[in-house]
Amino acid sequence: MGAVLPILLLALAGVLLGGVISLHRQGAPRGAVVITALLAVLATAGGVLWLLPEVGA
Repeated sequence: MGAVLPILLLALAGVLLGGVISLHRQGAPRGAVVITALLAVLATAGGVLWLLPEVGA
């Protein structure tokens, strides 16, 4: 189960990034694009940080 969650987070980040591109192309309000982009960045950061080895363990 430990390896599944970061993969799901990175997959979510990809879906959100696609949403950002789609929203931008459709001329959505800037706030919606920025919020979706921030969620994509958070999901990416969470997935990557989850995969890093623990220090001192």
